Amino acid sequence: MAVEKLKATIQPSLNDLVGMAVADIITLWHVLEHIPNLSETLDRLNQLLTPNGTLLIAVPNSESYDASYFKQYWAAYDVPRHLHHFTPTTITSLFKKHGFDLVDTKPMLFDAFYIAMLSTRYQTGKTDYLKSVRVGLSSNIEAKRTGNYSSLIYLFKKA
Repeated sequence: MAVEKLKATIQPSLNDLVGMAVADIITLWHVLEHIPNLSETLDRLNQLLTPNGTLLIAVPNSESYDASYFKQYWAAYDVPRHLHHFTPTTITSLFKKHGFDLVDTKPMLFDAFYIAMLSTRYQTGKTDYLKSVRVGLSSNIEAKRTGNYSSLIYLFKKA
């Protein structure tokens, strides 16, 4: 669809971007936690960005209220598909090591409800919608105080 409408070139991996122009912005929406070779990938993203380039990353937050509430049933652990789990501290430190500075962090408010719905299903075998709404609301209320939302969007600039 993007190829026809935008005349865009789609590459299957970052390694296939050899010789291509660098980007002003790269976004990864719930992708980073799935990448097996994290250090190599972050170095490659840094190479692909222009000197003032921006990296926008969205990932689940394993320090969120819903993570502590559901414990091993927290859907965002999603093992074995999620190879990595992040907190605001660990992701900031990781990206700093790879040449990025954190500029801003934004919550993904609806993720608390979606993850709670999946988590109740993992916990009992069926989705408990009422509990999901209650836990999602509690997670967002607690996160207003702590900043630990269920999922966060991080805006990094190339250092």
